[in-house]
Amino acid sequence: MRLDTFIASHFPANSRSQACKSIRHGMIKVNGNTAKPAYRVSAGETIQGSILPAKQIRIEPEAMALLTLYEDSDIIVINKQPGIVIHPAVGHYSGTLVNGLLYCYPEIKNVGDDLRPGIVHRLDKDTSGVIVVARNEASLEVLAGQFKQRKVKKEYLALVYGEPQVESGTIKLPIGRHPSNRKKMSTRSKPPKKNQIMSRIRPAETHWQVVERFHGASFLRLDLKTGRTHQARVHCAAIHHPVIADTVYGKTKLKERLLKDKRSDDDSKHVLRLTSRQMLHARRISFTHPQTKKNVTFECPLPEDMRKLLTVLKANAER
Repeated sequence: MRLDTFIASHFPANSRSQACKSIRHGMIKVNGNTAKPAYRVSAGETIQGSILPAKQIRIEPEAMALLTLYEDSDIIVINKQPGIVIHPAVGHYSGTLVNGLLYCYPEIKNVGDDLRPGIVHRLDKDTSGVIVVARNEASLEVLAGQFKQRKVKKEYLALVYGEPQVESGTIKLPIGRHPSNRKKMSTRSKPPKKNQIMSRIRPAETHWQVVERFHGASFLRLDLKTGRTHQARVHCAAIHHPVIADTVYGKTKLKERLLKDKRSDDDSKHVLRLTSRQMLHARRISFTHPQTKKNVTFECPLPEDMRKLLTVLKANAER
């Protein structure tokens, strides 16, 4: 049994979310050592510590126009629109995908984490595309296991600055918290300290391939072998081709350079000025259905803003 599940099962008054936070804060130890919430407990081990007090947070269901691609008694597959946060967090408890899911599918309320009921994986606020939600605890456990074992295939599409010198490649750079800006992720994170079990940097792998080239920009297909926070954006920036309009990992000067490019027509410049979110889209996801055990694949078409920018860049390149 997972450590967080084990703790929650022995203290019914506390949720698994509380157990998770307590473990991550190093307040609960196994045989005197810190561990991860997913650590598998074995007979004979000693677990000691204390649990963080619960915060009384009530997540209200909210009517929301969800674009549901598929649903059955075990999973829900959503086409997430850009600008939507996946789940509530400190200072942001409404207008999230979870609020909308609770309105349409109230039965997920008790599935998994209190603040992330049913959520198996996440997309950034301004990243669009396909996301799968578990409708019951059994499905959540199975899907989480597939993600952990890297059995889930995820394909992204990205419009990036610049033109790679080759047609494809693989980025194998570990990702962790930025050494100076804790709100960012980085490939330059510091390695874990001696005897520290919970590492601050984790291996990450992204395969990329050029789909099309333009003047000063490229359309890439990204195959994420791992699922680190901001992985696609961090890895693209690491090879000096950040995602267009990414204000966190991109550079303003690159956008200005495209706007000043004499080969760019007025339409291209106008659309580029209106581009206010990173041009990244989770196009496809493939996994084994938790109940039928069959391989399933779900796809999302490109959102309008990416289609529009792609169209003008393509027209401009053909001039």
